[in-house]
Amino acid sequence: MPMTSSSRPVPRRGRAAGASRPAHADAFFRQIVAGMRNGVLAITRAGAVALLNEEGYRIFGVEPHPDDLGKPVAEVLRAHPEVVRQLLSAFDLHMLPNRAEMRLRPSGKVLGYTFAFVRDDENEIAGVAMFFKDLTRVEQLEERERLRDRLAAVGEMAAAIAHEVKNPLAGIEVMAGLLRRKFPDIPEAQAVLVLEFVRPIRLQVEHTGIAEALHAAVQLADTKAARGSIVVAVNVPEELPQIQADHHQLAQLFTNLLINAYEAMDGRGRVAIGACRVQQDDGGEGREAVRIELQDSGPGMSPDVAEHVFDPFFTTKAQGSGLGLAIVRKIVDAHDGQIDLRTSAGSGTLIRVTLPVSVATD
Repeated sequence: MPMTSSSRPVPRRGRAAGASRPAHADAFFRQIVAGMRNGVLAITRAGAVALLNEEGYRIFGVEPHPDDLGKPVAEVLRAHPEVVRQLLSAFDLHMLPNRAEMRLRPSGKVLGYTFAFVRDDENEIAGVAMFFKDLTRVEQLEERERLRDRLAAVGEMAAAIAHEVKNPLAGIEVMAGLLRRKFPDIPEAQAVLVLEFVRPIRLQVEHTGIAEALHAAVQLADTKAARGSIVVAVNVPEELPQIQADHHQLAQLFTNLLINAYEAMDGRGRVAIGACRVQQDDGGEGREAVRIELQDSGPGMSPDVAEHVFDPFFTTKAQGSGLGLAIVRKIVDAHDGQIDLRTSAGSGTLIRVTLPVSVATD
């Protein structure tokens, strides 16, 4: 349901800021929001809570108070700084997360969520709304597309076999063979990619240099895709701090981004990679992070395509798997980071990855 300043639903315990409206209309919208099976949270541009329904309170495990509306979201959700960071940083994003997941700490709840901007009558961004659901007890297979449902079970079998034989590669090879027999149209490389996607990420966290991960990614991408005459320029400041991350997963992340750029640019153009230190707003002292930007001079994407590029199995390529960028998002989420994309047809694509310097411990 679109939310504007003149038709914004309000929770049972208070009233969101906005234009005055008849009492019966307010009651109607309060009842809609209160009866929703999903959690709904909205904040203003200033970071104040404008709406939080009962299901939202229940999912977050937060005790409601009559004066929560108007309070800073960092105060109301002080137990969930990861949610606060996502909300406050959404104002800096061009492509808001859609059908994303996060794990709440320390409860371990898995949250499925999507964001939407709240715009005023002048179409200016007045706030951000978060629609979310507790997926902890929901079968994951019911939340995914039919094809992914079937492949997920196979991927779990691969993990089990790999554990039994103490050799992950052996398990992957066995299950890739099973996939090819079950789905003969899937090439071998794509079968392995599917298994990589459905397999849960287990981070091997260590102090990792962004420059080393990027240079490893450039070398790896050159072995997996035709680079042609594309120039890749990596500019990472020496004073950039190391981050706590999985070096292998980061290299895979940037490799997938580079391969995607190579394939879009058709052997001509330039990819510029830069990085800088940033401070992420979390309603308190903030969180130190590193932001990496990849800018290519390719053809760019239309808004309809850009909206879905991180969705599993979405592809515009005849032989594409639709999993390269989905895996990228999965790795970013595993590192408690963020990814944003800015593009338009004919003007290239900028992908921005923000990763915390220190990861939160479960």
